[in-house]
Amino acid sequence: MSRFTHNCAGHMRRDFLKLGLTAAGGGLGFTDMLRARAMAAQAPQPSLSRPVNCILVWLDGGPSHYEMFDPKPNAPSEIRGELGTIRTSVPGVHFSESVPHLAKAADKFTVLRSVTHKDPNHGGGNHYMMTGAPTPVPVGCGAFVTFHPSFGSVVSYKRGVKNGLPAYMTLPSITRSGGPNFLGAEHAPFVAGGDPNAKGFKVRDVVLPSDISDARGLARRELRHSLDRMKRLNSALAEDPAVSFDTFYGQAVDLIASKPAQEAFDISMEDDKTRDLYGRNDLGQRMLLARRLVEVGVPFVTVNYGGWDHHRDVFKTCKGEFMQKFDQGLAGLITDLDRRGLLESTLVVALGEFGRTPKINKDSGRDHWPGAMNILFAGAGVPRGGIVGATDPKGYYASDNIYSPEDFAVTLYTKLGIDPHQVLHAGSGRPVQLINGGRPIRELFA
Repeated sequence: MSRFTHNCAGHMRRDFLKLGLTAAGGGLGFTDMLRARAMAAQAPQPSLSRPVNCILVWLDGGPSHYEMFDPKPNAPSEIRGELGTIRTSVPGVHFSESVPHLAKAADKFTVLRSVTHKDPNHGGGNHYMMTGAPTPVPVGCGAFVTFHPSFGSVVSYKRGVKNGLPAYMTLPSITRSGGPNFLGAEHAPFVAGGDPNAKGFKVRDVVLPSDISDARGLARRELRHSLDRMKRLNSALAEDPAVSFDTFYGQAVDLIASKPAQEAFDISMEDDKTRDLYGRNDLGQRMLLARRLVEVGVPFVTVNYGGWDHHRDVFKTCKGEFMQKFDQGLAGLITDLDRRGLLESTLVVALGEFGRTPKINKDSGRDHWPGAMNILFAGAGVPRGGIVGATDPKGYYASDNIYSPEDFAVTLYTKLGIDPHQVLHAGSGRPVQLINGGRPIRELFA
């Protein structure tokens, strides 16, 4: 079983909650549909020659904007904290001293400093920022639920499997709201666990077991293929959970037999210089593996890096290995994509569920704060070296060019060539608007 980092006030729910819950309530009204069509017509379109893939770096727990991309050196010490600031490669822009590698690479990406929402719980905040939809009912801080399809699952639904490669993968574990909801289990992510930095690294469940020969495995695949042609299993209207899981099984068999996929997982093929660029640790090598996956055509890869719920010792943590791995790994990913000519066809996004409180608590930590948060964007036509929006002088609230999670979701889908205001249909036929409202963040379109 995959390991997860637990945040405060809660435990993970069982696996069925990842896939099963559907929001209560009715469908869309006629006015809602007209509004959606109008928004779609106004959205900017990326001018890219090939389809855009996405690497989403999920910082579970909620990273502090103060200790990353929005330091407040002139604020009182109880807000400013212990860390200083450093210059970046962009004149006039300063980051926290905790991210020196990203500061050097700042001319390759844009930071959005002015996203805000009102859900201070991990469960609700995760769901909002991973789907673009708030939970229809309050959920506990430790909730692991899905009421709406995640970004990766929608991309899987729209793009589909090609050449045996799944459309949605996550490393090394699924995020708490990263499931497909009503889209079905075939659009859940393939999870590639393990430590890519370990000697002899292999991705479990994407290689044939040692006790099954290639011929025997292929025979089983042919048997499965013949079963899949049965009308009952192919019926899109079948209210049978076995349908989606059977399809998911078939995808797994195709993944095992896919030469491009197997080569992408063989991280030992990379030269030492490239591996060193990302950092010789679990996170750095997962970032490298994510690059290898999008390079062979996986449209959506999530790198899940938890542990950001810094209610205590936030400064000590941000000075140590935890932040160093993130800083070097993400900077290495962006730099490597750029030098390979892949950055313009790959959207890189790094975010968590919210920011952290302005005032430092008694344990030298910061608590949950959805009033202000940062999101890093790179590639796919995102302008380089930019800062979008601002918070007030003490960092309490987004104060300039204020954007919502819906705006973020609309922007992400637009970059990926997906209509964010389209209407999907749940298994019961109930219409569901992909994103309810929202506007594209125009500063992120060149």
